[in-house]
Formats: sequence, structure tokens, C-alpha cells
Amino acid sequence: MNVQAPAGKMTALDFSSDQEVRWCPGCGDYAILKCMQRTLPQMDVSRENTVFISGIGCAARFPYYMDTYGFHTIHGRAPAIATGVKLANPDLDVWVITGDGDALSIGGNHLMHALRRNVDLNILLFNNEIYGLTKGQYSPTSHPGTRSPSTPYGSVDRPLIPCRFALGSGARFVARTVDTAQKHMPEIFTRAHDHKGASFVEIFQNCIVYNDGIFAEFTEKPVAADMQIHAVHGAPLIYGKEKNKGLRIKPGSFELEAVTLGKKGVTMDDILVHDQTSEVLAYMLTSLSPPEFPMVLGVIYENPVSSYERDVHEQYDAVHKEKGASDFDAFLKKGDTWKVN
Repeated sequence: MNVQAPAGKMTALDFSSDQEVRWCPGCGDYAILKCMQRTLPQMDVSRENTVFISGIGCAARFPYYMDTYGFHTIHGRAPAIATGVKLANPDLDVWVITGDGDALSIGGNHLMHALRRNVDLNILLFNNEIYGLTKGQYSPTSHPGTRSPSTPYGSVDRPLIPCRFALGSGARFVARTVDTAQKHMPEIFTRAHDHKGASFVEIFQNCIVYNDGIFAEFTEKPVAADMQIHAVHGAPLIYGKEKNKGLRIKPGSFELEAVTLGKKGVTMDDILVHDQTSEVLAYMLTSLSPPEFPMVLGVIYENPVSSYERDVHEQYDAVHKEKGASDFDAFLKKGDTWKVN
């Protein structure tokens, strides 16, 4: 274990364990890990109060590499175990690390209820649209036509869109970022941590072995400016190298359309202003995808309400105050009993 740095002077090294990081060379997980280790000291948190909980998959090795508390649990069940940790000790900072297969296939039910209940968890979903650990089978987010060991002739499944799933499950914080966005990711991690309640962050993450370049159409440097739009609350939804493109409500409908300023009479007055408290707008933004539209990144939706563990403990305290301390032994002996000879 690393030597604890003085309070307020923690560094990335203080959050890095002595375990050898073992992902495929070039995997996007490295960038996410380094970003997390670098960002936590900036949040002024302590290792002793931080917990990373993962399920199964490549991303699930994350807790080994963080010099904090952590659990490497079972397939799809990380949200359930994290809920138990948060209920037992609401003061802990609990991060859930999961992948698109782990979270949205076998773990879909657990993820849905963690979001619905609004447990104060920071849920990071690494989305590479493939099962990496088990050798490249298609996942719930894979594009139609994906050729893999489990779909040699191409997937015919309609993919699940993680952020739309989160919104549909009742999430009160939904955001997106990219594994290579080393300036953007820290901001999103910090916003997720500051939010009280379930925070859902989708991270587009490249699998260099089984699904290399699947997000190239909006992540590669030559196209990123024209194919990414960064949503900022209260700011117009504009993008492009020249900042001359934007989103507006299509006249005569309730649909979004991509427009160019100066063409067909389009002005800044026509451009939609982002409102992160609008669930309807969030659903529309998370439905957009290249090549017709840019990929929307940033905090797409944030509208906090009371968190689950807070409500549970407030209810417990109220009952305890009204009825006094309970006697578990008396409870076990209460009512009819039978003696078996």
C-alpha cells in the first residue's frame, strides 16, 4: 500500500495500487483508470471512504488497480451489492464499474432497480459494444450486422441505447464521455460524484482486439469536432470546427434536426439551448447518432431528488424515535410456538 499523502495533497499515485495492470495493450480501460486516479485527488476524497465495486468482464478488474476499498463481485450483480454497501454505510463514496454486457444483459434488472430507486452510486458503464473478456461475442449494444463468434453471419438484434435505458429506468443523472477525452472525463466524473443519487455515465471505450474503431466515426481527431456535440446547461447546442452547426426543433414538428448557421435563414435564435432538467429533451438527445447527427456528450440530464439510502435511514430514525429500540430476541419469541418431541 502506498504511503498516505498529507491531507489535501493527495496525488494519482496515492490512488494507484501495487497490482500490475493487465489489459490488452491499447485498451481504452487504461485511459479511464488513469483519469480516475488523477481525478479523485482533485475531488478531495479519501481512499478510506472510497469503494469500487465491479461485476464480471474486462472493466471489472478496475478495483484491483485502485488503492481504495473494493469488491470484484459476480456477473451483473454489482449494482445490487453496491446498494447493500451504501445502505450499510451511506457516508461511503461508492463507484460501480461495469461493461455493456455485464450491466445490460445479465445485469439489466439490477441496474434498472438501482437507477429507479435512486441509490447514491456513481455508475460507470464502459461501452465497447462487444464482450471482450469472453472473446468477442456480440453484446446488447452491438450494431446490427456485427460479426462475432456468436453471430458469424451478423447480428440481427436491435441494440439497446444505454442512456435511453437509464432514462427509462428513472435515472436522475445521465452523462456521456469518451475514453480518450482526458480533459472531458474528469469533469464528468466530478459532476457524477457531486450529484446526490444514482449517477449514470456511459463511457465510449475502444476494444482494440475485438471491436477496434467501432466509434471512429465520431471519436477520431479529424472528425470529432464535426461529429460531437458537448451539452452544457444553458448553452446553445452548437458544434463543428467553425462552431457553425447546431440542433433545432424542426419547424412544424417535435423532432430535432441538424442545421448550419447562415443556410436557409438559420440564425443563433433558432438553435436549441440545452436544459439538463428536461427529461424529454434528454431522451431526444440520447436518441441521436452519426452519421445524420453528432453524438451528444456531456451531462445530458440532471434533475436530483432524494436518494434511496437517505429515505431508508430517515424512515428508520423516525420509527425508532416513535417506538423506541427494538428487541430482536423478543421478536423471535413472539406469537405461537411449537415444541417438537
